[in-house]
Amino acid sequence: MTSHSQDHPARVSGLLAVIIFMICTFVTVATAQDQPPPKWEVFGGYSMYYPYGTIHGRLPGALLPLSSQIETNPRGVGGSLTYNFNRWAGFTADSGYHWGSGETTAQKTIDDARFFNLSFGPKVTYRRNHFAPFAEVLVGWHRLDSELFGVSSKVGVIAGGGLDIPFRRHIALRLLQVDYVGSTHHYGLPGVDRSTRLNGGRAQAGVTFMFGGTPEALVLATCSASPSEVMPGEPVNVTVTPSNFDPNHTLTYDWSATAGHVNGTSTTGTVDTSGLAAGSYTVTARVKDARRRNNGEATCNSSFTVKELAKNPPTITCAANPSTVQVGGSSTITSNAKSPDGRPLTYSYTSNAGSISGTTETANLNTSGASSGAITVTCNTLDDRGMSASSMTTVNVEAPMPTPPPATTPQASKINQIDFKKNSPRVDNAAKAILDEVALRMQRDSDARLVLVGESASGEAAATRLASQRGFNTKAYLVKEKGIDANRIDVRTGNSGNMQTEIWLVPAGTTFNNEGTMAATERAARKKK
Repeated sequence: MTSHSQDHPARVSGLLAVIIFMICTFVTVATAQDQPPPKWEVFGGYSMYYPYGTIHGRLPGALLPLSSQIETNPRGVGGSLTYNFNRWAGFTADSGYHWGSGETTAQKTIDDARFFNLSFGPKVTYRRNHFAPFAEVLVGWHRLDSELFGVSSKVGVIAGGGLDIPFRRHIALRLLQVDYVGSTHHYGLPGVDRSTRLNGGRAQAGVTFMFGGTPEALVLATCSASPSEVMPGEPVNVTVTPSNFDPNHTLTYDWSATAGHVNGTSTTGTVDTSGLAAGSYTVTARVKDARRRNNGEATCNSSFTVKELAKNPPTITCAANPSTVQVGGSSTITSNAKSPDGRPLTYSYTSNAGSISGTTETANLNTSGASSGAITVTCNTLDDRGMSASSMTTVNVEAPMPTPPPATTPQASKINQIDFKKNSPRVDNAAKAILDEVALRMQRDSDARLVLVGESASGEAAATRLASQRGFNTKAYLVKEKGIDANRIDVRTGNSGNMQTEIWLVPAGTTFNNEGTMAATERAARKKK
């Protein structure tokens, strides 16, 4: 073991100065689009503890107090859970455990102490797109376990800050967190022996998972063209209106068209229609925010028509009413035809199935003898100069609806399972997450029951009792922690040979197939082999 050097205060102060400098620097340069704040943040990672303190206490039977310098502890893990009230303020629950090296030595001037904390307090975060510096002040339980003098638990303070680097919406790298850790402990006679004061530091790094919150608004763009109809050579003015972009960011605009040239690099542009043939054309605008990491681009289209110089053919659209019929039904086809030059028009219709009749703006489609599927109707119009136009519409023909099958009786089904470690009936955090979902399902289906089948593997000690314990521990969590009525849960044991508890959902009016299982009792679960 190595003892504290006398420069630990400078080391802790230096680390605090580094993190403060990094926070200020990143706050200054982080000018990208803000990300929406998460509702929950869960951190876990590595932790190093610099206690910077000397333990003063008495050994059993000793007349005089002794002192033992606490060794720096690089062996630790840390975690925290934060609920965010808004994008700036949150409340944090923090916990860390730093264990000793396990070394033993006759030298009593160095103490390989263990340290644990469970603290709570406010947290302030400055959120930007690529950086999230934060600061927090926490108060809670500090436990110092001296290898020489025993255990002391006192209220202590943790204050400091750190920097998260988001690289996905739900995950961030905690690059560094540095905290001051202070608490006072006593291992001797109050009022006689000196107190043990910890004025040290803690450094952590790891991963932060983020949940909840409102996703950032989708950026949009709306295009328009004016005038919508021009003669060849006449300009068309196009405009794009962006929505939900950051007003503090500079946007770039890119214009393109299916034909012709668009002049413009801002919200407006002009289409040169010189040499374009008669027809319809599309102009596309792309708006981009280069500083927005996600969802920073939007596109929109607008159309314009170049009219024919000499003569214009008629136009026609048609629709079917109804658009869906059963075999043997009929549908009315309505045409809307126009001649830009005001010429008289005639009408005709064809279909690829059934029979259609009509020579005016309306026609009738009879589907007798047609097979189920889509019938395409073509509507034609012709002006007195021989110029024509066509349009198509579709009528869906459906076969008669089949008689629905009889309702089936609901069956009991296995909806999940939780796994255990060998020779252990403990319901761990992974199992609790599964049981939380099961509890929500039981709350939604208030008439359903659960059957929990505890299992054990060959080679496990007291396998029958262990299987019962696993089933009853699973039930205890659902009843005590999630509020599920105990009368709605049955516990049985099975012989699948797996270290798990199977979770079966039994709907109302359904029975559970007990084959291969047997009822379990809490007495059997407590009985020793």
